[in-house]
Amino acid sequence: MKTIHTENAPAAIGPYVQAKVTGNLVYTSGQIPIDPKTGNLVEGGIEAQAKQVCENLKAVLEAAGSSLEKVVKTNCYLKDINDFAAFNAVYAEYFTEKPARSCVGGLQIPKGALCEVEVIAEL
Repeated sequence: MKTIHTENAPAAIGPYVQAKVTGNLVYTSGQIPIDPKTGNLVEGGIEAQAKQVCENLKAVLEAAGSSLEKVVKTNCYLKDINDFAAFNAVYAEYFTEKPARSCVGGLQIPKGALCEVEVIAEL
């Protein structure tokens, strides 16, 4: 098993890593909309936060030798399920291969984020 870390995505804020590779799969930890350059949560609502989450995931996957196009499963978490349509609009721009997905809302997400996403991808 291999641990993945990149400076192009936020460092873990707890006792976990950005991702693990085992076999031909990469499993990412959930990414929240933290700007890796500032360490702060991005502002601007669900669209801006969803974009940052996707950029963070893209960076972690690239560090692992994978890409968003190779994602087979996503788990998406929303603070407010009413953000579902706006979240989907951003999500669709990044996950063009349409992986399998779960999406739930009404959650408290670390640091007060509006969304969090974790993925499983092929190498």
